[in-house]
Amino acid sequence: MDVKSINKSFVVDVRTPGEFSMGHVSGSINIPLNELADRMNELKTISGKIILCCASGNRSGQAHLYLLQNGFTEVYNGGSWTDVEYGFLNQTNINRA
Repeated sequence: MDVKSINKSFVVDVRTPGEFSMGHVSGSINIPLNELADRMNELKTISGKIILCCASGNRSGQAHLYLLQNGFTEVYNGGSWTDVEYGFLNQTNINRA
């Protein structure tokens, strides 16, 4: 699915808190990749689709695979947070967390 067509989505940034504090998608939440397993219940409370992002798309890709393997179906790898912020978010109707 093309991320440009995703509506009613929430952005989850899987970078470290330090990276997140240096810049992030407006309204996104920060769940670092190494905390993902411990914070699964938090993700389950999100209604809507989940778009994952990081610095380059590598960690968000790992998070995407992990979430798919754990039963999430409405989850997408958005790649770099800058691509998410300045790319498709400005072209769609995305809810900011």
